[in-house]
Amino acid sequence: MLTKVAIIGGGAAGMMVAITAARQGCKVTIIEQQSKLGRKILSTGNGRCNFTNEVQEPFCYRSSNPDFPFLVYKKFPFEQTLEFFKELGIYPKSRKGYIYPHSDQASAIVDTLMMELKRLKVEVLLNTYCERITLENDNNNNGLHQALEKEKDKTGSKSKFSVFVRTAKDTSTKVNKLSLQADKVLLTTGGKATPKLGSAGSGYALAESLGHHIIPVLPSLVQLKCEESFYKHLAGIRIDGRVSIHVNGQEIACDTGELQLTNYGISGIPVFQVSGIVAKELAKGNEVIGYLNFMPHLSLEELELLLIQRMVNNPGKLIGEFLIGLFPKKLSEVIIKLSSFNPNEDVSHIMTNDNAMLKSLALQIAKFETKIVETNSFEQAQVCQGGVDTREVCPDTMESLLISGLYFAGEILDVDGICGGYNLQWAWSSGVVAGRSLA
Repeated sequence: MLTKVAIIGGGAAGMMVAITAARQGCKVTIIEQQSKLGRKILSTGNGRCNFTNEVQEPFCYRSSNPDFPFLVYKKFPFEQTLEFFKELGIYPKSRKGYIYPHSDQASAIVDTLMMELKRLKVEVLLNTYCERITLENDNNNNGLHQALEKEKDKTGSKSKFSVFVRTAKDTSTKVNKLSLQADKVLLTTGGKATPKLGSAGSGYALAESLGHHIIPVLPSLVQLKCEESFYKHLAGIRIDGRVSIHVNGQEIACDTGELQLTNYGISGIPVFQVSGIVAKELAKGNEVIGYLNFMPHLSLEELELLLIQRMVNNPGKLIGEFLIGLFPKKLSEVIIKLSSFNPNEDVSHIMTNDNAMLKSLALQIAKFETKIVETNSFEQAQVCQGGVDTREVCPDTMESLLISGLYFAGEILDVDGICGGYNLQWAWSSGVVAGRSLA
């Protein structure tokens, strides 16, 4: 007897589940509310799709249940991921361990997955929204479910789940409502990040209706808004540096790389890497202070010596001109202003007062303080943190520990990865583990 599988959500994880289950002989239907599958994949890696990473460690994945993600990952690790996509026709290339398709086209990933779905005769329902899922013993369904229970498939056995959906191509089209029956149901609806690409968070309500708990959902891999007004002057600057996040005087996160200064605050990969931790602290009501180091390769003492050497080499230069050549001009102006120097005075003035001014300037460069007041919204976030509590899901199968036959994969779960292909790797790994468990 064929196992009927209904997959709610046709993103990276949903397609991976469908392919894996269909290869094992399951009859698979994908229910996707967007007009095409895998829309979010197309935006990854600036359209090039960084779909995995050579470096794989537990710290690359985050969850309130910290051991869960890597237990799942190890069942379909990096090496198997590369082999899977090679078999589909994706020739990989590495940029410092970040893996992309050789064509540098995210569409290649989507196209090859869709070709495999077609080959396996997976049914795909687009523009179809899942309203609710009921069990055979669920009587809270206005009599509709009792009628469905009486129906039997060709083998004569009843399905365990009823999936109620509605379809409409646009707002002017009459909405059609129908139900599908399935032996097993997969929730792979994604999270709430970038809702314009289909991640509206609808799966959380479905999971809750089936008894699962949701860890509070917050943006992650997102830009940070800061309190200070000087950022309007700094907008557009890109500079290598280090960002350090402090709460109650203690450093709780840091990262190094190219920082981007915007008209509202800070961005760039290092900021993305710490943003999830910031979001949690802000949600708790804690004050969050960021420190930017614009010369992270030098110690404070080495930086002071560098500044002294610049003064020796440039006698008579004005303080306002002193940092030009080290930093972009607009950043130099802000650093000088925050250091309370007169930009029209000679640099030799910095050497007075027992070098206190020099130390103050060095500290302003190495520990540029900013108060973080907010993250950008889900619309700008690459992923979200939080979701279905993984303590209620078996890492060996991705099956619910509360309801037999209900499975989860991808971003709907309380798992998020750092930048670098890890969130797609999570989709591949969790999708395959779920798909293998279905037949």
